[in-house]
Amino acid sequence: MEILDTFGVYSLVSFLCLTGFILSCLSISGTWFVLLATGLASWHRWPAFPNIKTLIFFLILCILVEVAENFSSIWGVERAKGSKAAGWGAMGGGFVGMILGGIFVPIPVVGNLLGIMLGSFLGAFFVEYKKIKKTHHALKVANGAMLARIFVLVLKIEITLLMILVLAIGLVI
Repeated sequence: MEILDTFGVYSLVSFLCLTGFILSCLSISGTWFVLLATGLASWHRWPAFPNIKTLIFFLILCILVEVAENFSSIWGVERAKGSKAAGWGAMGGGFVGMILGGIFVPIPVVGNLLGIMLGSFLGAFFVEYKKIKKTHHALKVANGAMLARIFVLVLKIEITLLMILVLAIGLVI
């Protein structure tokens, strides 16, 4: 009976990690699912790995990823000398783009990612252009917003994979 319980727990841990990875690829916070998987594994294996230090470390990573993601568009816009309003436009445009991209490009993950990039770009461009009326400057700002979103998306995927790898190696060892 204990073998079945262990198999069930590890199956759920694996499912949560896979879900976390997929969500991170969609620019949704998948790191929290990996933290949840780690908590479940910790509860099942207590006091062995993963321990409280692992949980705290993963929690800090989750929070840092959230902060980076929420402000990536704004940071990219400000770095390109754009307005705060353009940063918020990029943020909102990325969210709308994620939804519309999934609808108009029905390829899982691909449509959402394309939508996020295009939405961030267009949101920043239109807000900045409306404010300044200079196409070249608005394009520079929009490009900064889009590149920042891409950078943070890659960072989020890498951190999610790192968390999964640490968890997997710790559970096997």
